[in-house]
Amino acid sequence: MGPERIICLTEEPTEMIYLLGEEKRIVGISVYTERPTRAKEEKTKVSAFISGNIKKILSLEPDLVIGFSDIQGQLAKDLIERGLNVLIFNQRSMAEILSNMQIIGNLVGQSEKAKSITDGWKHQIQSWQKENESLQRKPKVFFQEWDEPIITGIQWVSEAISLAGGIDSFSHLKDRKLAKDRIIQAEDVREANPDIYVGSWCGKAMDWDWVRNKPEWQSTGFIRTNRIFEMDPSIILQPGPALFLEGIPKLRELFLTA
Repeated sequence: MGPERIICLTEEPTEMIYLLGEEKRIVGISVYTERPTRAKEEKTKVSAFISGNIKKILSLEPDLVIGFSDIQGQLAKDLIERGLNVLIFNQRSMAEILSNMQIIGNLVGQSEKAKSITDGWKHQIQSWQKENESLQRKPKVFFQEWDEPIITGIQWVSEAISLAGGIDSFSHLKDRKLAKDRIIQAEDVREANPDIYVGSWCGKAMDWDWVRNKPEWQSTGFIRTNRIFEMDPSIILQPGPALFLEGIPKLRELFLTA
C-alpha cells in the first residue's frame, strides 16, 4: 500500500518514515541527512538541498520523491519533467509540521501510528504551555539563522522559543516565509537588547568570535552575561520530528539554566 520506492530530498520525511517503521520504502536521501544515524549509513545519497544527482535519482526508479521548501522548486521541476511523482511540503508553523507528518504516515499506510506519534507531540506541546504559565520571568531571545546578512528565525523557531519558555525578540517577523524578508540589522539587535543569543547558522558552524565581538552588540544582555549558545541545525532548523524530540527540549534546557 502506498509508494514502495521513496526518495527523500530532506531529512524530515526520512526521520518520520523511520519512526513509522517503514524505512524499507526509502531508496535515496539527502547528503545532509543526520537523523536517524542509521539512514546515512544505509541509504543512497542522491541530493544536496538545492541540487540533486538527477541521473542517480532516475536510476533508483522512485515512485515518489518528497522534498521541502520553495528552494527545492527547480529540482522538483526537473524531476517532474522527467516523469517522476514529486511531493513538496512547505511547512512553516508547528501546526503545519504536525499535519505534514500525518500526511507522510497516510502515504506509507501507517495512519494510526502517525496519529499516535503526532498526538504525543501535541500532548507535549500542551504540557510545555502549562509549565510556562508558572514561569515568573521569560528571557528575551535572539535566534540567528545566518550571519551576513543577519537573518532571524523562521516561524517554527519563533514558536519553539515560546514553547521553551522564552520570548522571541523578533517575533513580529516570524510570519515572513522567505529568509530575505527576515533580514535585520545589527542595530536592531542592540535595540531589542535580548537576554539570550542562540545561533544555528544553517550549513556552517557558528563563529563565536564574530558574535562576541560585534561592536553594535556590546551593550546587550547576552554579551554582558555571556549567555551565548549554539544549536545543531539538525534539531532546530529541520521542521520535522527532531524539533519535538530534541530541539524544543534543548531550548528549554538552555533557558532554564542560563
